[in-house]
Amino acid sequence: MANALLIVHVHVHVKSDCIDAFIAATKKNAAASVLEPGIARFDVIQNREDATRFVLVEVYRNADAPAAHKETTHYITWRDGVADMMATPRQSTKYLNHFPDDAGW
Repeated sequence: MANALLIVHVHVHVKSDCIDAFIAATKKNAAASVLEPGIARFDVIQNREDATRFVLVEVYRNADAPAAHKETTHYITWRDGVADMMATPRQSTKYLNHFPDDAGW
């Protein structure tokens, strides 16, 4: 199916004293995540005006890929390792891709 990619934006608010540790752990998880066959892209972005706020932009190749990702050792290590760094629970929003078409990712 054309445009079957699933894009997830995960909004994260971390405690101010955990920013550097969160970045380090999240970059390690992202680097391993992009090696998964079901992940087309995994971006870690930080708000320029509020350094405690991040968005993880996860682009999955199919609807089954997020569940497979959540079973990986690197994700479980990240999830458990950053849990106490959160100022508020993380929230995610799911999107469908329209442009570029899926082959462009």
